[in-house]
Amino acid sequence: MVKVRAARADEAEGLTALVMRSKAYWGYDAGFLAACAGELRIRPDDVTARRIVVAEDGRGSVLGLASLEGAPPRAALGLLFVEPAVIGQGVGRLLYRDALRRAVELGVRELVIDADPHAAGFYRAMGAVGASDGRADGSGDNGSRRGTEQGTERGTERGPDRLVRFEVAPAPLAGWARAWTGGGRAVHLGNVAEFNAQFADASLDREQRDAHHYACLAAFYSPDPAALVLPRAVPRGWSELVGRQLGWSGVEVYDGLAEGPGGPGLSDAVRARPALAALLTGAGLPLVPWGLTRPFGRLTGRPWQARELRYESKSAAHGLFGRILAGGGHPGIVLPAQWRADTRRAAIRILSARAEAGESSVLKSEHGVGGSGTTVLTPARVRAAGGARAVVRRLPRGPLLVEEYVSGPGPDGGPRDLTYDGFVDGAGRPHEVGGAVMDVEDGCYAGATVGHGVVPGWAEKPLAAFGAAVGRELAACGYRGWFDVDFVADGAGRLAPTETNLRLTGPSIAFMVAARLDALRGAGHLVRIADRVELGARLPEAQLDELCADLARGCAALGAVFVPAIPTGAFEPAPWLGVLVAARSTEVLDAAEALVRAGALAVGTVFGPSAARP
Repeated sequence: MVKVRAARADEAEGLTALVMRSKAYWGYDAGFLAACAGELRIRPDDVTARRIVVAEDGRGSVLGLASLEGAPPRAALGLLFVEPAVIGQGVGRLLYRDALRRAVELGVRELVIDADPHAAGFYRAMGAVGASDGRADGSGDNGSRRGTEQGTERGTERGPDRLVRFEVAPAPLAGWARAWTGGGRAVHLGNVAEFNAQFADASLDREQRDAHHYACLAAFYSPDPAALVLPRAVPRGWSELVGRQLGWSGVEVYDGLAEGPGGPGLSDAVRARPALAALLTGAGLPLVPWGLTRPFGRLTGRPWQARELRYESKSAAHGLFGRILAGGGHPGIVLPAQWRADTRRAAIRILSARAEAGESSVLKSEHGVGGSGTTVLTPARVRAAGGARAVVRRLPRGPLLVEEYVSGPGPDGGPRDLTYDGFVDGAGRPHEVGGAVMDVEDGCYAGATVGHGVVPGWAEKPLAAFGAAVGRELAACGYRGWFDVDFVADGAGRLAPTETNLRLTGPSIAFMVAARLDALRGAGHLVRIADRVELGARLPEAQLDELCADLARGCAALGAVFVPAIPTGAFEPAPWLGVLVAARSTEVLDAAEALVRAGALAVGTVFGPSAARP
């Protein structure tokens, strides 16, 4: 086990020797190394003055060192050197992330790195942004030949006397993320099927096959999990890659606990294993579920009242929105009309009348997931289907809601579907997480993007104000947990709230990953979650691992981060992946998504035409 500790003054001579060995690893000649020796020497007084730390293994051997120099708001990573024998084994990554953590604690807002050209790939992989390549000798803060050093690959066309400048904006974990789990680790319970099943809605898959796939998102219920509890078995390579990409360590995975349809929900499956239940609930860590259920209440000893989730009902949420708007103060919000049809005949009558009047409608079930049970109907689509009766006959049984269709897109052709995420903590305090832009295809959720500047400026204030008002109402009625409010934008620059979700969601997963990457790699990440990325062929587990590793490398070359979010869909007859990509610009984010989609679709060609999906 490698750990980081403060260096001691009496280690200065040995640390200097380590630095010189590390510098020599890249094949520099004796003359150049002799010229560097004065700059690279570490004196006893430097250990404290330059805030030098070392990485040491379990036997007490020093494997590397790093310095954090200067004073806030601007500092420098002056040294980062690793013993040649362990280059590429994660020691440099450990020291780098420790330097960012210490920079945050000191209040540093800008960290400068003047790196040896051989180390440039390492710093890019760590998320540092190149300010200028080929910086001339003597222009960097660290001197002409010193530079920080952590090996990635041999060979460069740059001369040894030229440094590459990088900059990082160290960032603490977002305030909302600290409030969500108390700033520490959490146990994540992927009880998606259990949550859905409590509503007994005919629009939901009775076997909850997809719900078990979406339970994989439990990996991302907070920025720093201690354990994942999953209904179905997941590939080991998947959890290991996610851990590497997000800098996790020591995450326990308990999977395959509720495999078959018709069996117990996940919370009850855990309770049926007393040793596991005691381990998970007795660790002193918060248990974070996808959503609240009666079985989860039994597992955790949390008092449970079904009325907490009453606003999961789309008609109840519509009533809540109306009451908020009746109080005034939300001029940028407009509420679409909604009619409840308790019978099929009533739904046909309302839909027919609206179609004849040239009005488009949205048909909804009371409870649906990701757009299931939601159908957008224009008058032309009603006629093409053979009339309202034919349309309704094809829909799942159960009460229907007919809602006024809000035409879009937003102003200047901007995004049409937006969402606000927040949560109510255990003390009843609402917290804002932020706004996101959703990708919605024919009423069905397909993904979302979060990050600074994603929500258009005209929508930021009304979205945040109305979302906060919903949060206050939820807190007042006793709800505790995550929630979102979904909106549709119209062409006049107004937002129409359409539903609340009293649970975690796809956008919430993107927010969690953005918070983690900002703290791990520096501020400014945009994160996109893509719900279903089509695969060109069903893949065995080993080949899935290989594909994900290739996609991670390809995205890294673009300056992006790839994280496989849902791996188990790859084993379905019509295979797919849920994915996350992150970058610091929309252009790189779009390029990374395109690379991932193309790479996933191309896998069928590897195995020949017979393996590709029809």
